Amino acid sequence: MFCKTLLKKRAQLKLSTSTKRSASSSRRVKSLAGKSIISYKQFDKQTLDELFDVASNLKKAVEKEGVLNDLHGKFLANMFWEPSTRTASSFEVAMKRLGGQVTTLYSQFSSHQKGETLQDTVRVVKNYVDAIVIRHPEAFSAETAHKWAKIPVINAGDGANEHPTQALLDMFCVKEELKKLEGITFTLLGDLKFGRTVHSMAPLLALYGCKINLISPDVLKMPGEYIELLRQRGAVVEEGSDLSKVLKETDALYVTRVQKERFATEEEYNKVKGSYVINRALLSKAPQRMLVLHPLPRVNEISPDIDDDQRSMYFKEPKYGMIMRMALLNSVLAEPK
Repeated sequence: MFCKTLLKKRAQLKLSTSTKRSASSSRRVKSLAGKSIISYKQFDKQTLDELFDVASNLKKAVEKEGVLNDLHGKFLANMFWEPSTRTASSFEVAMKRLGGQVTTLYSQFSSHQKGETLQDTVRVVKNYVDAIVIRHPEAFSAETAHKWAKIPVINAGDGANEHPTQALLDMFCVKEELKKLEGITFTLLGDLKFGRTVHSMAPLLALYGCKINLISPDVLKMPGEYIELLRQRGAVVEEGSDLSKVLKETDALYVTRVQKERFATEEEYNKVKGSYVINRALLSKAPQRMLVLHPLPRVNEISPDIDDDQRSMYFKEPKYGMIMRMALLNSVLAEPK
């Protein structure tokens, strides 16, 4: 009798362990294990589909359990040389919800103030942690960090170049809300020249056969190399400055802030600030199914009078952001096989 009971308990333990391993594997993209996340260029459609599935699984797991144990014993460094509210806090909470720990380093409190270079800071911090998240004002700074870190590095924004994790979370938001990405119409609005999020997002949308409308003032148009890439990937691309011409066909309206900090003079900024304002009057002419997204912070490009509109996603996006960053952290910090 004792032996039968012992064998039964062992079988139950084995099944429980197997179930946990299976659940854990469904919460990771295996091909990203040990990798850095630097650019949209790393992602093909298959990897994106896997990542969105993993994020969906993690969303359900968090809703059920709150805090997971997938990254227990792992440490993350958040290194920010530019201001951040959503990105810094969402990476921190994402790591903690996976059972890991975080140290956050802001440049104003670091040896950067004493003249320390980025590469030296990275070469020091890598000794303490298992992965690094970095935001820096210089383009391609994340590649520099990756070169010297020898551990996974995640690009949280490198100047006006890219912001891949923001693009991924916004696409995940649209996929969850509209139940698809294939073939829908995205309108990217505002600062498409300096907007690093749209630089990462647009080429990924092209992989899903999306029509992409690029609406901006002439001085803030999407750089030519991105438009050429979109067309090489088979995307239908329309450029212009008049939102009203494409509003009724839009499934997802992605609004961006005109970034004062990217302009050489305030006079140049003042010429284009307030070029577009999304308000209740404008939304009354938009499709009822259309989503309104914004990476935030907003200044005056979205009126508070649409905050409670069911189409407004910008206060939902942060939660999708936490989940997507959980999916990325859980994947890159898995042991490569």
